[in-house]
Amino acid sequence: MTTIEQYAAPEAYDPPSYAQAVKVSGAQTILFISGQVAYDEQGRPAHPRDFVAQARSVFQALKAQVEAGGGTLDNIVKLNTYLTDIRYRTDLVPVREEFFGTRTPAATQVAVTALGQPEWLIEVEAIAVI
Repeated sequence: MTTIEQYAAPEAYDPPSYAQAVKVSGAQTILFISGQVAYDEQGRPAHPRDFVAQARSVFQALKAQVEAGGGTLDNIVKLNTYLTDIRYRTDLVPVREEFFGTRTPAATQVAVTALGQPEWLIEVEAIAVI
């Protein structure tokens, strides 16, 4: 049985919004989920200039990918989030909480100058253990 434990070393600050570290024991399967972006039905960028709608679409895609691999969002142990404008981070938090609650897995968030299409404002990749 897979055990996933979030923790922080006593010497490190333990933020309320994400895990500093995640320990996985007994994993049988590891999913490496590529960066998810907001696509429409034709494979074009969805929700131009609407960060919240894109973020919601990205997390829905991430949820679908992990479920197709046999897990749930609870199996995700690491998130990497790429934003085209760091100011989007305040809009990101409530959307991310819709999917993960108030404390996410281990996470990294960075601002980048661009993503694969100029209309995309957010991309999220993940690692899950099942």
